[in-house]
Amino acid sequence: MLKHSLTPATMLKLLKWLVLFLGIWLFTLSVFIWQFGKLDQARPSDCIIVLGAAIAGTEPSPVFAERIRHAVYLYKQGFAKQLIFTGGIGQGQHYSESRIARHFAQQLAIPNTAILIEEHSRTTQENLVEAAKLMHAHGLTSAIIVSDPLHMKRALLMAHDQAISAVSSPTPSSQYRSWPKRLKFLGRELYFIHYYFLTGK
Repeated sequence: MLKHSLTPATMLKLLKWLVLFLGIWLFTLSVFIWQFGKLDQARPSDCIIVLGAAIAGTEPSPVFAERIRHAVYLYKQGFAKQLIFTGGIGQGQHYSESRIARHFAQQLAIPNTAILIEEHSRTTQENLVEAAKLMHAHGLTSAIIVSDPLHMKRALLMAHDQAISAVSSPTPSSQYRSWPKRLKFLGRELYFIHYYFLTGK
């Protein structure tokens, strides 16, 4: 009876193929995330969901402000009649992200009646879980999701898993302008999208 064993040379060869496969996979996924982030699919919908981001005291961070401004632009262009701001109270903060977003939007001439907020979520998935609850409670069935370009693919995957009929509309301007910042954000998204594939969280 023949014994089958992997020689060091065979194991090294398999390792090289594995590294090559992983490299191709990560490159392909990176390109897909990058290209998807360039697409603006905005169309008439029931609401616009703005994914939460950091705040600084009583002001949205520059990243969050860009998301809010873009959502306000879509609202004023008539794409939807309802805005949903997401995001709870972060560590060391006294106000929720969504409450700060609502105040910021009101300063941009958005009526309070056009704004819904949730103050329980801390992650992208929780943003969308809570947004789905608000949509159901108010009879809303379709949404435009607003976030940063490289965040859009993961956000849409999560939205569809929450049975939200959604399209993406990334911020046309982003605080992640320099290549180091963009590559860092991309690396973060690669990690979190794999984490979501594996855990559903």
